[in-house]
Amino acid sequence: MKYSIIHLTLFVLLPTFRLQAQEYVQITKSEVLGKVAEVNTNIKIAEQEFMKAKADYRQTNAVFLPNIAASHMGIATTNPLMAFGSKLNQEILIQSDFNPNMLNNPSQIENYATKFEIQQPLINVDGIFQRRAAKSKMDALALQQLRTSDHLMLEANKAYMQLQLAYKTAEVLEKALQTAFANKKIADDHFKQGFLQYADVLNTDVRVSEIKTQLQTAHSQIQNASNYLSFLMNDNKYATYLPIDSLIVNSVQFEAPKTVSENRSDIKAMSYVTKAYEAMNKADRMAFLPRLNAFGSYELYDDKLFQGDANGYLFGARLSWDIFNGGKRFGKEQKSMAEFQKSKLEYQRYVSQSQLEFKKAKRMYMDTQNRLHLAELTLQQSEEALKIRTNRFKEGLEKTSDLLLSESQYAQKQLAYYQTVFEHNYIQAYLQFLTKE
Repeated sequence: MKYSIIHLTLFVLLPTFRLQAQEYVQITKSEVLGKVAEVNTNIKIAEQEFMKAKADYRQTNAVFLPNIAASHMGIATTNPLMAFGSKLNQEILIQSDFNPNMLNNPSQIENYATKFEIQQPLINVDGIFQRRAAKSKMDALALQQLRTSDHLMLEANKAYMQLQLAYKTAEVLEKALQTAFANKKIADDHFKQGFLQYADVLNTDVRVSEIKTQLQTAHSQIQNASNYLSFLMNDNKYATYLPIDSLIVNSVQFEAPKTVSENRSDIKAMSYVTKAYEAMNKADRMAFLPRLNAFGSYELYDDKLFQGDANGYLFGARLSWDIFNGGKRFGKEQKSMAEFQKSKLEYQRYVSQSQLEFKKAKRMYMDTQNRLHLAELTLQQSEEALKIRTNRFKEGLEKTSDLLLSESQYAQKQLAYYQTVFEHNYIQAYLQFLTKE
């Protein structure tokens, strides 16, 4: 019997020894939040989405700024028209070039042209509204980037508290394991003295095995929580983290407002999306209007490469109006109007859903406060009951089954208390997240 007890003790404590042999990395909540804000992949993706929208907005500068191009072209030709025109551009025509034989059968001529072109938009009403739509989209993504960062701060906070809870769970189970071994020793002594039956000793063995299984699960939860923190912090080392501060009730008083503000970053971002769709619809309607653009060019001609003895310029303006293009614009305008109306409905739904989540979270917060008070009370009661039954069991006045039940209830009440503390702290942080502008 002594050998079996020692063997079982070493087998149960082996996972604990392995965990203690690992290298811990102590970390605080502020360090976690700082690293997540600095290197988290989702935050960087949101930044790139904003940069993409910013680049799209910069492209709309073409509505006001000119388009300038330069080119240099060289040809050799015996085509009568091209040959005569090339000589004319080079300003080298002479009287003999008007000879019909020379006009109809010219010699090969080389022509090199350098051309500078400019196109300046003057009136493009649809382009102005497209620019407004791009600006609204950029503003929406800027606010969405902020909301993404806030959400990841909440997720990192939750992950850190889960790590705290995992360590508290392991701590409770390790103490329960010590108590189980102590009770087993008493049961073994009573069995040797003939006060207990062997079935009672087996029940203590079963209790030890149950705690051992729970303790192994708790150690796995520590690893899982540590790995998730590493994921959030974009750390590929996947160390086993040890929170410096323990899991306690957050005593900071939080007064939640009566409603969710529409100035919250994600809600405001949705309003900017609606403005973008509205601007795109106006742009499609303004596409029916004519466009006015100015243009000009300056040209240099010569029969030698990169030379320009002859030159000339051209400038003007063009008013263009696509009167009818097969009904395509009507369909496009109807589509953008439907998208605009849809975005307004989605905004209303999003605000309503946010209000619903907020009201639900407030009720959950009140529930966790009440449960926390009850958990403290039942924990004290179960601890006192365990003390009484343990003392009576040592004197042989208590059944083994009653002692094991009381011991199990005390461990469960401890775990339930810390679970309630976790839920209380998280729902408080979640309420702050829901009401942050």
